Amino acid sequence: MTQTPADVVEVVAMQLIGSDASVVPVTTEFSFRTSDPYTVRAVFTGPHTMSTWLLGRELLAQGLHADAESPAGTGDVQVWRDEDPEFTLVSLSGVEGSALLAAPTEPLVRFLGATERLVPHGTESDRMESEITALIAALLTA
Repeated sequence: MTQTPADVVEVVAMQLIGSDASVVPVTTEFSFRTSDPYTVRAVFTGPHTMSTWLLGRELLAQGLHADAESPAGTGDVQVWRDEDPEFTLVSLSGVEGSALLAAPTEPLVRFLGATERLVPHGTESDRMESEITALIAALLTA
């Protein structure tokens, strides 16, 4: 399968916060494609590892208005604003463990604003209609 280039990309310097309060720098590339408007691809790269997660765009947007008492997300990904509003926290849980990352809020706001200009919230399904029609046609002819 050929990967199309992202329509919006934002590289964010984040910090992985360890359970012992240690901090490890992590570079995160957030990317968005109009052909997959519900999803944000996040590639986290640390000193010795790389991990890719698919995040809901709406979840990220909701997280910018959430707090620690009521984070956005109820599953493997949760997002909320730190007590210092200049930072947003992202909690990831998977089979390999959990991670808490802190990101400066401004680049996330900029990234989500750029995605919103391309595909306004609430219009994602309009973008997906031709994809769904093509998938159904392919399944019916298989």
